[in-house]
Amino acid sequence: MLPDAVRTQLADELARAEDDRVAVAPLIDRYPGIDVVDAYEIQLLNIQRRLRTGARVIGHKVGLSSKAMQQMMGVDEPDYGHLLADMEVFEDVPVDTSKFLLPRVEVEVGFVLGADLPGEDCTEADVLAATVAYAPSIELIDSRINDWKIGLTDTIADNASSAGWVLGKERVAPGDIDIKGIDAVLTRNGEVIAEGRSDAVLGDPVIAVAWLARKVASFGVRLKAGDIVLPGSCTRAIDARPGDDFHAEFSGLGSVRLRFS
Repeated sequence: MLPDAVRTQLADELARAEDDRVAVAPLIDRYPGIDVVDAYEIQLLNIQRRLRTGARVIGHKVGLSSKAMQQMMGVDEPDYGHLLADMEVFEDVPVDTSKFLLPRVEVEVGFVLGADLPGEDCTEADVLAATVAYAPSIELIDSRINDWKIGLTDTIADNASSAGWVLGKERVAPGDIDIKGIDAVLTRNGEVIAEGRSDAVLGDPVIAVAWLARKVASFGVRLKAGDIVLPGSCTRAIDARPGDDFHAEFSGLGSVRLRFS
């Protein structure tokens, strides 16, 4: 484990990289001994920094929730990051790409919680009981690490590469749709560029949310009523360029749009 002073130094570097839009070298290259606990503590240092300046946590995201991504990273479980209120983007307001380094988009079925979730003993049944609705979503991801050359600890420390998120207008109750069978199609400027299905996320996105509730409990965090949870992408991540207009259509769940300027 890294000394506290080194964790603070790396948190400072990532915060400056986000503010100045100048990426840093991979943490794992410079500190081969960095582990997952170090990385989550670095992430929390920057979340706490933002909370002190008025930011609010309004949810969490799960990353590395597909088996293919886990195999690529050499891990056997997902990771997570925080969603802050000031990270929300909107369908009717183009996103300024100059505010990011190398932005990408991912297509996700968002969960809207209507009740608090248990912690260490959270089950899939608890998640379904607490979820008031599913919503179409696009997550905006970015990496403050050079050229997306990230290892597991790099992305965890960097808030799981999260940068923004948007929910579409539609809401569907869990009892009205099969969460494992939602097809998703992503178009960019009218051209289909990615397709997937919701069960790409651990076979069932509900599993990812239950895992998240258990995982964050070990860091003293709970998922609460009103939170948004993004369980992982149905498709591969797609680069976002100035002028791009993304539209994600979900079978039985509606659609969501995200534009870039």
